[in-house]
Amino acid sequence: MLIINDNSTDNTEFVLQDLVRLDDRVRYINNPAPHGIGAAIRTGLANFTGDAVAIMMADGSDSSLDLAKYYRQLLKGYECVFGSRFIRGGRVIDYPKHKLVFNRLANWVIQVLFGTPCNDITNAFKCYRREVIEGIQPLHATHFNILVELPLLAIAHGYCYTILPIQWENRKHGMSKLRIREMSLKYMATILRIWKQSLSLQH
Repeated sequence: MLIINDNSTDNTEFVLQDLVRLDDRVRYINNPAPHGIGAAIRTGLANFTGDAVAIMMADGSDSSLDLAKYYRQLLKGYECVFGSRFIRGGRVIDYPKHKLVFNRLANWVIQVLFGTPCNDITNAFKCYRREVIEGIQPLHATHFNILVELPLLAIAHGYCYTILPIQWENRKHGMSKLRIREMSLKYMATILRIWKQSLSLQH
C-alpha cells in the first residue's frame, strides 16, 4: 500500500511512521508542493509498484471489500475497473444533497458525450492496470478534476473496462476539500478537452 501524505498539519505522518514499522507492505510519501488531490494522485501514480493501481480516498468512504472485487475483475482480463454507487447493488450513505445534484448532472453530461454506460465516472475509487496509466500520459489535472481525467482518458484510448456496484459512506471525521463552485469549471474544461481528444483518436 502506498499512502500519499498531502501536506497534513496534524499527526498524520507520525501515524504513518508507526504503520510502516508495523507492516513492511506499507509505504508513504510526503507529497511535495504544489499540494492538492490532483498533485497527490499524480505523485502516487509516479511511484506505485506492481502491475496495477487502485485509487482510494483515505477518509474511509470506500470499502476494502470492493477493492478485492476490483482485483478479481483484473484477473479476468479487464484493463480498468470503475465502481458505481448508483446502479443495482450500489449504495450511498449520508451523501450531501448539494453534492449529489452536482454529481448526477456531471455524470449525465459525461454519459452523453462519451457514450459510456458508467454513471459514476466522477467517483475517485477506480482501478487501472499499469499499461493504462502509462498509455494515458501526460496527465494535466492538478485538482479534483483528475478524478474525471483518468477514466475519460482510459475510455478515449479504448482500454477495456467493467463497472461494479460499490458502497460509499460519508466520512465520519474531517471536512471534504471539494468546493463545487470552484471546481465545476475545471471539471467541465477537462471533460471537453478529453472529448475533443477522443474525437481525434477516432479518426
